[in-house]
Amino acid sequence: MQSRDPRTRHQTKALIHLDRLTHNLRLLQMQVGIVPLWPVLKANAYGHDAVIVASHLVRLGYTTLCVADVDEAVALAAAGVRATFIVLSATLPHHSEVLVAYGCEPVVCTLEMAEALAHAAEKGGRRLSVHLKVDTGMGRIGIQPREVWPFLERCRDFPALRIRGLMSHFPRADEADKTYSLEQLARFQQVVEATRSCGIDVRHLANSAAIFDLSGSYLNAVRPGIAIYGLRPSSEIANPRVHALKPVLEWKTRVAFLKEVPTGTGLSYGHTFHTKTPSLIATVPIGYGDGLSRNLSDQLEVLVRGVRCRQVGRITMDMSLIDVTALRGQVELGDEVVIIGRQGAEEVTADELAAKLGTINYEIVTCISHRVPRLALDPATR
Repeated sequence: MQSRDPRTRHQTKALIHLDRLTHNLRLLQMQVGIVPLWPVLKANAYGHDAVIVASHLVRLGYTTLCVADVDEAVALAAAGVRATFIVLSATLPHHSEVLVAYGCEPVVCTLEMAEALAHAAEKGGRRLSVHLKVDTGMGRIGIQPREVWPFLERCRDFPALRIRGLMSHFPRADEADKTYSLEQLARFQQVVEATRSCGIDVRHLANSAAIFDLSGSYLNAVRPGIAIYGLRPSSEIANPRVHALKPVLEWKTRVAFLKEVPTGTGLSYGHTFHTKTPSLIATVPIGYGDGLSRNLSDQLEVLVRGVRCRQVGRITMDMSLIDVTALRGQVELGDEVVIIGRQGAEEVTADELAAKLGTINYEIVTCISHRVPRLALDPATR
């Protein structure tokens, strides 16, 4: 009987390995010791499906989760995820009532936002916890270190607002040269010392790169992002433990059509590719509409029956072409095709695709389209 779940019928899928997620979290926890991990689930958990990831994190006991904006927090709460959501991006006053209603802990860096949150909290009969963002060198959002004390003084006028956390962010912790990051850490430590008497509970700064390479930045909590998904923050991380990370996501599709074509056949839009010999070409139902960048056309290699096969012709919105001539007599309709992941002794990684595009692994996984179903795989429940 055919499955009624459309996710299982879809030929292109992203498989989310929860055992690997658990492994990565344990690895990171081992690195930081007793310091709490506050995992980051921005952008649909870096393309891995925020509900799947958050639900697993909560089952493992992680109940403080970081999101980009209030809509991400609301979506997780609506899906039944019971956690404290730290909202990392700048918010506007009209978001205040929703932030209060869902018990979020937003980042603040303007008095206008602090006042709006305080009024919304007072109106709702609550006291809201927030995290003060200090710009120690990222240059994105946050107040300057010299402004922290006056800001905290002004916040005394808002009894419904509790400054629970003091935070900042590293822009260059993933570089081999840690000079700037150490200077930034020193600036943040000065702010920490200057605010010891202000009743602030937690100070947090470390991202994935800093967790591996800057142990002095752990403070009271750390915010791992890309590393929990088993991807390296960069190739310049010195800590050898980074190589023990296990990629959580595999991206797979299937052979939907096979055809023999003669020498000189033009393939796909614009005929940018012509066969040089009689060739066996497979059509697979994945394209830029699924997040497979059109700029990968004629650069990509995928895995079929454990063999690297070249993608040929322009990647189209819904389909791509694979040269499977080397597998003539072996390949069949329905065969698995791996875009990211392992098959036999071969593996294609998000880093490999990123290198071909001149980008980073973050962008590869985050850009996998919403129309690609994410399926959670958990060996413990099989």
